[in-house]
Amino acid sequence: TITAKVEEETAYLVELQQAGIFSINGFPAEQVQHVLGAVCPNFLFPYAREAIDSLVVKGGFPPLSLSPIDFDAIYRQSQNNAADQGQSLN
Repeated sequence: TITAKVEEETAYLVELQQAGIFSINGFPAEQVQHVLGAVCPNFLFPYAREAIDSLVVKGGFPPLSLSPIDFDAIYRQSQNNAADQGQSLN
């Protein structure tokens, strides 16, 4: 969800839902979560960026270039947080 405001007024609101179908073969079981949590989003995100930019421009607004996202870093952080929570429960 992206909301652009001018002062207190909403200029536009963009909501995007995206999904992908992936065939994941040949990966060890311990790597499948990484593929799902980082590799698949890395494939999908450029299409989301393009769809959002195109929609905003077609609405008569200036282009909106979303910054790339490091899904690998987000995945590592979620794994570290999960490990930290697991240690605090012991």
